[in-house]
Amino acid sequence: MIKISNRLYTAKAVRELDRRAIEDEGIPGIVLMKRAGSEAFDALLARWPAPDKITVFCGGGNNGGDGYIIAGLAQQALIPVEIIQLADAQKLSGDAHRAWVFANAAGVAMQSWQSYQSSGTQLTNSVIVDALLGTGISGEVRADYHAAITCINQSKLPVLAVDIPSGLCSDTGAVRGIAVEAAMTVSFIGLKVGLLTGRGPALVGELMYRGLTVPEIVYEDSADKPMPVAAQRLELEALLSTFPRRERDAHKGRFGHVLVIGGDKGYGGAVAMSAEAALRVGAGLVSVATRPEHVPALLARRPELMVKGVTSGQELEPYLQGPTLIVIGPGLGRSPWSEQMLQKAIASGLPMVVDADALNILSEGRVGAKASVATDADTSRWVLTPHPGEAARLLGCSNADIQADRLAACCEIAKKYSATVLLKGAGTLIAGSAMTGEQAKAGGGATDSAAELSLWLCPYGNPGMASGGMGDVLAGIIGGLLAQGLEASTATCLGACLHSVAADRAAAASGEKGLLASDLFVPLRQLVNGQ
Repeated sequence: MIKISNRLYTAKAVRELDRRAIEDEGIPGIVLMKRAGSEAFDALLARWPAPDKITVFCGGGNNGGDGYIIAGLAQQALIPVEIIQLADAQKLSGDAHRAWVFANAAGVAMQSWQSYQSSGTQLTNSVIVDALLGTGISGEVRADYHAAITCINQSKLPVLAVDIPSGLCSDTGAVRGIAVEAAMTVSFIGLKVGLLTGRGPALVGELMYRGLTVPEIVYEDSADKPMPVAAQRLELEALLSTFPRRERDAHKGRFGHVLVIGGDKGYGGAVAMSAEAALRVGAGLVSVATRPEHVPALLARRPELMVKGVTSGQELEPYLQGPTLIVIGPGLGRSPWSEQMLQKAIASGLPMVVDADALNILSEGRVGAKASVATDADTSRWVLTPHPGEAARLLGCSNADIQADRLAACCEIAKKYSATVLLKGAGTLIAGSAMTGEQAKAGGGATDSAAELSLWLCPYGNPGMASGGMGDVLAGIIGGLLAQGLEASTATCLGACLHSVAADRAAAASGEKGLLASDLFVPLRQLVNGQ
């Protein structure tokens, strides 16, 4: 069964979850609010056991109501606490007003943001609670909230964000002008997809999920009560269960033959790393087609590879007869030689992992699945692996446009090219056809019903991966998994997780700075062997 905590929702969907819990299941809204406040307060004390003071910034909606509950609980626990109000208490309504009554009855000190500003007081020796905006933000952060968030961030004090850092879009992970930089975020009822992609991972700090004991029936989908899920958070352990064990009479012919094409002049290292990655995840055979001058170095580095030097598309043709699939793009460049390599690869009709400059060439429109009458490839067997810049070129927009809504961009590329797409970056996204059978049991998916697409999010990885060659290794991993018979979506999801967790292990051993793509090979092999 898919874990509720692995379903990622939009703000609209979470509001529907709230409505179901309150109206269909009869849980009063103030009860949910008190549960949320209690869970957040407990999380705060677990992280900062003896705070000198707690300063709670409260907005005017239900997120502010959670903050009032936290402050009231702190007062009851005899912890010095103060509320700074961004909304007039007289204008609070519903459960937020009930929460204010609770905090006021407990004796919590409160002052308006305007009063706080005019006093010239500085935030010191305090744990800050951000209960300003929550998921209800639309458009840019308003001036008074902008000033309060600036104050919070400039204090450099530890911050607990309630549900989501204020100013972060819960649907996209984009920042609405400014956002709180939290040390911890406690999210309730449904995890918001924006917490885990775009700027989310840089702003949420430690992420905790609390379901508030909402019954599982609230999350169930049905014909009369559809519950759309924005994306499915992946789990490596579940995905590894789809990777079949090898029988004792196995031979290399059962595990596919990957052909890696790339390595224009000066870029031989890219194909070397990609090819070795395919070997390390278990591909039976791996060949490389590259510039002739790179052949000696590749064979010296990894003699298990079959390396062919080719100077033209015509020379490549004989080597397209044996492989199970092609990985094209690592170090490919954008020369006439590069275009010939891509055109011949497409014409072969083989499944492909398309990466790096192969994507850039595709975006230019001269070479592609239907760029000539003679070529009409089945792109449903392609996996495209763009970073945001390459994604922008594929869609004819800007990098900022991609990062403003990564989910929409990933789906749009998948629709445009009728392929499985992996959009790199913090909170890597995969869009493709839904997994079936055992794959579905292991990981499920969030479906874009109009396009029959599913979306998955890889929650692993670290900033040390921001170094050259990481994408080449990822392309090779996915190619090696596809060669062993995994369906495209499964191979791409598993590949993304293997790649990121291998990087996490390498960073844990020696640190993030200076992490090399080739450092992933040892932990990668351990992971595919269940170690």
